[in-house]
Amino acid sequence: MYLLVAVTRSSDAILSGDLTAVRSEIEKRHDESIQRLQHWIKNPSIAAEDRGMDEGCELMMRMAREAGFQQATRIDTDGHPAVFATLDAGAPRTFGLYFMYDVKQADPAEWSSPPWDAAIVDRPGFGKVVMGRGAVNQKGPEAALLAALHAIHGAGKRLPVNLVLVAEGEEEIGSPHMRQVVSHRDVAAALKRTVGVVMPAATSR
Repeated sequence: MYLLVAVTRSSDAILSGDLTAVRSEIEKRHDESIQRLQHWIKNPSIAAEDRGMDEGCELMMRMAREAGFQQATRIDTDGHPAVFATLDAGAPRTFGLYFMYDVKQADPAEWSSPPWDAAIVDRPGFGKVVMGRGAVNQKGPEAALLAALHAIHGAGKRLPVNLVLVAEGEEEIGSPHMRQVVSHRDVAAALKRTVGVVMPAATSR
């Protein structure tokens, strides 16, 4: 919410009048954004099974860089790694972003569509949806934020805030090593410059 407020109050720092150019980029990049989410879902990172964690960390770093973060690095812990990334927009304020790149386990027998297929299916009451583990918790909301950054950049605009991203790989097992991540010298210094930390989330409101 805070990031949206910052963008709204500083609209003339991003735009010259309206959101037309950004909205146009959103429409133009719709299929690209869906495919990004599908690719992410098809590459599961399950901390509880020690499955795909290095690959998930690498993918998270690559997606951050592609979305405009100038640097994205791996932060090793006594468990699974985290990702630390920064986007310097030359703005006076900095916001923190919390991501998780891990997901829960999935029993295919419990799914109407295979959980790692990331298929587009028709759901009564919803229409066409991307079905897969992580589509709602939490890769979908995070992919939406990354898509917004792609659209803003594609429209030739600049964010009115700088961003500090921390993406952990152990949220679904209780974040046992998160303290090590945020205590890392570089991460701690970056977070001290933020005015708040937000987490993309799916909501019905």
